[in-house]
Amino acid sequence: MSIKKTLVLGASSNPEQYSHLAVKKLVAASHPVEAIGRDVFMIDGVPVGNSQQHHEGIDTVTIYLNVDRQKAYETYILSLNPKRIIFNPGAENPSFFTEARNKGIEVLEACTLVMLSVGTY
Repeated sequence: MSIKKTLVLGASSNPEQYSHLAVKKLVAASHPVEAIGRDVFMIDGVPVGNSQQHHEGIDTVTIYLNVDRQKAYETYILSLNPKRIIFNPGAENPSFFTEARNKGIEVLEACTLVMLSVGTY
């Protein structure tokens, strides 16, 4: 398994939300995690911020925001130069999907939690 530094976009403080579970599962799988949510809080020792801070070495951005909320982050996501963007269910965004792919970024419409559980992350 290769270690993939991951930015979880749309992290929730609600432990029942998939974005919250994704942070926990990524940590459990030894992937370094950065996270952005609406508020500032912690998930299993991972600080969740509410601003678009620059993070070095992001391999994967996994998105848990709907299309309307993503708009404010599209330029930011591209500025991180990720190798991969995962659009989780409910986050599908065909125009941004195409823009990212045209910039050489691998894009997936997939579920981070499923990918982690079946070993395809």
